Amino acid sequence: MKAEYDLSQMKSRKNPYASKLKKPVTMRLSEDVVAYFKAMADEAGVPYQSLINLYLRDCVSQHRKINIAWAATSDRGKSL
Repeated sequence: MKAEYDLSQMKSRKNPYASKLKKPVTMRLSEDVVAYFKAMADEAGVPYQSLINLYLRDCVSQHRKINIAWAATSDRGKSL
């Protein structure tokens, strides 16, 4: 091996894995949700953020839809 290499003559090329990189995001999650995933991650021996990513990826691959039905409150719109 050489002691030094001249990289100035190297041709640059695109990273073939750039499209598969993860995007950092900031999310606000309930403490109980984070605790749930952290406990599951400890059992599985993986980082909890990776576990959340795997869960969300599974939702994407299965085309899961969430059914959000807000509970109506009886005192909604009433004055005090």
